[in-house]
Amino acid sequence: MIEKMALVTGASSGIGQAIVDRLLDKGWQVIGLSRSAINRADTGWQSHQIDISDSAALQALLDKLPVPQAVIHAAGMMQAAPLGELDLNASTRLWQLHVVAAEQLANHFAPRMSAGGRIVLLGSRTSGGAAGRSQYVATKSAMIGMVRSWAAELAPRGITANIVAPGATETPMLQQPGRASSPPRLPPIGRYIQPQEVAGLVGFLLSSAAAAITGQQLVMCGGASLS
Repeated sequence: MIEKMALVTGASSGIGQAIVDRLLDKGWQVIGLSRSAINRADTGWQSHQIDISDSAALQALLDKLPVPQAVIHAAGMMQAAPLGELDLNASTRLWQLHVVAAEQLANHFAPRMSAGGRIVLLGSRTSGGAAGRSQYVATKSAMIGMVRSWAAELAPRGITANIVAPGATETPMLQQPGRASSPPRLPPIGRYIQPQEVAGLVGFLLSSAAAAITGQQLVMCGGASLS
């Protein structure tokens, strides 16, 4: 395991990009995975253009990569529809991206990690249920049980696994066509959460100060969960 090296999915935009920016600024080496090509000349940066929903392609890449200290799965997509209009193919895409890819990353790297290793998945504050978003919510809810199970396995080895679950965050995904039937709501703080704020929480979970936090879903909602 290479200390101060992180692998970040969804690295080309939104929360993933903000996490990459923060880690590079803090002196980490970062491996970025994304469907879009990324051109940046930062020291310690390497990127791979890949659809991580393609399990075979992802595994072929993982077999070539060094073992990082931290794995952050930030890639995501939104799909919203009420009952009667659910697209079953969308369920498959969401599950493959949010759950299967995370499972594949952890399955590959966790056995090779040493004490101090970190796994962080980007979840959603809607994981407890949200009208019109059942397909999306199902995958984010599944992450909770999966991460708690990993945390129980990995705790004796000094490796943590957690979820950062933001509410409506000002990213391109906020305006995706797939959520037209269930638009985002402005949280009580009067603005959307910023990607840099989410990246800050992820950064804390990677630090030694967070070594005793594992198996948790940390919600950042701007007060939306209070009502």
